[in-house]
Amino acid sequence: MNRSSGFYDLGIAPNILGVLDKLGFNVPTPIQERSIPPAIEGKDLMGIAQTGTGKTLAFGVPMVQAALGGKQGLVVLPTRELAIQVNETFEKIGGPLRIRTAMLVGGEPIRRQIYALQRNPQIVIGTPGRIIDHLEQKTLSLGAVRILVLDEADRMLDMGFAPQLRRILQVLSRERQTMLFSATMPQDIVAIAQSHMKLPVRVEIAPSGTMAAKVTHELFFVQRPDKPRLLEKILAEYRGSILVFSRTKFGARKIAAGVRSLGHASAEIHSNRSLSQRREALDGFRNGKYRILVATDIAARGIDVKGIELVLNYDLPQSPEDYVHRIGRTGRAGGVGHAISFATPDQKNEVRGIERLIRATLPLSKLPELPPARAAAPSQKFPYPHHPRPQRSGSTREPRFGRRPSFRNQRRFR
Repeated sequence: MNRSSGFYDLGIAPNILGVLDKLGFNVPTPIQERSIPPAIEGKDLMGIAQTGTGKTLAFGVPMVQAALGGKQGLVVLPTRELAIQVNETFEKIGGPLRIRTAMLVGGEPIRRQIYALQRNPQIVIGTPGRIIDHLEQKTLSLGAVRILVLDEADRMLDMGFAPQLRRILQVLSRERQTMLFSATMPQDIVAIAQSHMKLPVRVEIAPSGTMAAKVTHELFFVQRPDKPRLLEKILAEYRGSILVFSRTKFGARKIAAGVRSLGHASAEIHSNRSLSQRREALDGFRNGKYRILVATDIAARGIDVKGIELVLNYDLPQSPEDYVHRIGRTGRAGGVGHAISFATPDQKNEVRGIERLIRATLPLSKLPELPPARAAAPSQKFPYPHHPRPQRSGSTREPRFGRRPSFRNQRRFR
């Protein structure tokens, strides 16, 4: 065991220190240094730090140590991608110590998860919906859980997840340790969190909304029809890995198709993609198969890829907090990065909301000369109701021109 390790005086068990040393974790980040000791002591904790600063290890090490002492743990997260990455971290740290985990996420065969649960895992990692599925099928019991971690807690406690989270909390023992971790923690969320905790220790490495120091920002005001041409211009100027964010899954699909038509290797991640498709896209982005990844906000908190050169907000996010998480995908672990955002002229209030949260002004850049507009491919014209679809070869059906639409269609397009 290496006594020079910066993790040595944090109260971590010797066998875990040996694993950390073999994995090359020698110097703890600030969130790890300040969170691990009280977490190992069993105290409730709220950890607030910038993205990419090692929050997973900050709760992962104490949970593995508690599991070695016979305590069961539960980690609840908002997205499948984040669950996969957290599970990988636990396997690296706890695997050599024979700590078993079970990952419960949607989009994956439930039988495989049932088998993992039958092996009596010490730590369960999952998304709220699938955890509740197992509770209802009685394939999961949480009565023995003594450590609960809510990762990306602001998202877990917002209006979308609060009902599911309450159902999970109802079956957990009150004699438990609860830890919340996130990069943003609005005051109303803090109030909700404290109602489920006992005198929590607040570990705040930087004020909520603080951005990574080495990430530069850039803002373009652009008309919506000109966004594709501005994207084309920017993609030609950057040679590294690029993560493009869309506000909707339909937008992500359309952007990814446009990027591929320009000759760039790209993939997409959104809720209409299966778990295997999302895994393949993320793995391909990591290993260089895809230079550009187009995603919705389900990836804003679920992508840990080193060396992303540029994060591009094709659409501004729904909330200022999501801007922080999106931009946190670049400049991770102290690295450099750049962020570009497109805003339409009517989104000035949304821009000001982001600036208030990050306590900085987004530098405005002049719109460059854009490449000429590309003609739409013929296949792109047919999905609209006023364009006739081509007849299949050999079809005997008469064309629809001049025919009176059915009553159903009259109601549909009225």
